[in-house]
Amino acid sequence: MSTRAVEKSGRAGKGRGVVGFLVVTELASGFLQGWFTPLLEAIGTRWQVDTAQLNWVTAMYMLMTVVFVPVIGKLGDTYGHQRMLAVTAAAVTVGSVVVALAPSYELFLLGRALQAPLAGFLPLEFAIVRERRPEQAGRSIARLIGALTFGAAVGGVLSGTLYGVVGSLAVTLWVPVLFMASCVPIVVYAVPETRRRSAGRVDVTGAVLLGLGLLLLLGALSNGATWGWTDPATLAGLLGGPALLAAWLTTSRRTPHPLVDLSALTAGGIGLPLLAAVCFGAQFYGSSTASSFFYLAGPDTYGYGLGLSASAAGLVLLLPTLVMVAASLAGDRLSRGIGAARTIALGGSLTSLCFLGMVAAGDDPLLFVTANTLGAVGNGLVVAVLPAVVVDRAAPDAVGVSSALYNTSRTAAGAAAGALFALLMSLFATADGHGGSLSTRTSFHAVWLTAAVVSAVVVLLARLIGRRAAEREARQPGAEAPLDEAGVQGA
Repeated sequence: MSTRAVEKSGRAGKGRGVVGFLVVTELASGFLQGWFTPLLEAIGTRWQVDTAQLNWVTAMYMLMTVVFVPVIGKLGDTYGHQRMLAVTAAAVTVGSVVVALAPSYELFLLGRALQAPLAGFLPLEFAIVRERRPEQAGRSIARLIGALTFGAAVGGVLSGTLYGVVGSLAVTLWVPVLFMASCVPIVVYAVPETRRRSAGRVDVTGAVLLGLGLLLLLGALSNGATWGWTDPATLAGLLGGPALLAAWLTTSRRTPHPLVDLSALTAGGIGLPLLAAVCFGAQFYGSSTASSFFYLAGPDTYGYGLGLSASAAGLVLLLPTLVMVAASLAGDRLSRGIGAARTIALGGSLTSLCFLGMVAAGDDPLLFVTANTLGAVGNGLVVAVLPAVVVDRAAPDAVGVSSALYNTSRTAAGAAAGALFALLMSLFATADGHGGSLSTRTSFHAVWLTAAVVSAVVVLLARLIGRRAAEREARQPGAEAPLDEAGVQGA
């Protein structure tokens, strides 16, 4: 074997080792993200809060991710992705300690806010794997996504099981501290630092305007139904959020080194993939509450639903989750065979068929679960390949912030869609006879049909992504597309 071949093999081996350590951190990240859902009832009992207040356990985390993630990605591009990954893991560990020790619900929510930088793991890891093994970035990203999805599924099962065995919420809440604390030495000692840095300083003004604008807007959309759409707090968010975002756009165009280079969204070729991420997040996160409730709703009480217990629903939902993990791991291989754009289009098509199947399934458990499993295949393909497209097309010194924009786009769209879908369901609700309202079957169908249309838009955007890629290759016939070998580009 030649010296060059030996050196190449050595670099590949080191790259695989790095990906392996990052997979461990994503497993821990998934555990934490799936840990709290089975504990919501116990959390409500512990701090004597009602269901509406319990929504903040998830909402606080989701809203704060849109504040933290773009800044974390930019800091990684500026000061080093491995360094920021270690700092982020340490910050999430501190947040987990606050959650475990919180004497009040308010401090518990503060801890949840401090756990939000967890969503910055993936953007930083994407930048690391692109620099270490650019020719295998797509495959590495698929493995990281698969580890995160699997960890979230297992985390939910573990937390519910552990709480059932020990009967102590305090003990159960200390386990995420161990997960996150173990990530810090792994990142510090086993993950190498990236070398490329972006120019200039961090755009603090842009970070504040973008973070507060998204926080106000999404906070108002998420809580408008509870607060009232004419409540001063809701109106302040609906009006103030867009105003701050408009100010962010204005200042970004005038800043030499903005938090987000807006020209890269068009000239750099990541605008369409980010728009596809918005649509994906809207259908994936926005429809989840309605779909989950349909599993639990009993036909005798509501006139629709599968009538499963919480434990049975958890087991049934485990199948689509595992299928999604398998599809995400297979996504890169398929992408290398038929191209990224076609793989994303296939995923969007399967997801659209899934929602149509859920409408047609009625209350048949087998048909409903089959439709969900079909959607899991589609979601797995999209969630594995779409971020690889963003990473491929990002500027070499802006991979972190570009990946962060991808994550934030999905999360923000999911939060907004969740609120809009809730409003859509209320339009078809009926009076329950006790002064309240009750969702009808039509309420669920309206959500699923809307999600089917949004998934179809992902298919159209994927075709445009492929067409633009073909046009760029035609303009540069002699240029080599480095990630074609990994199946990231192509029509």
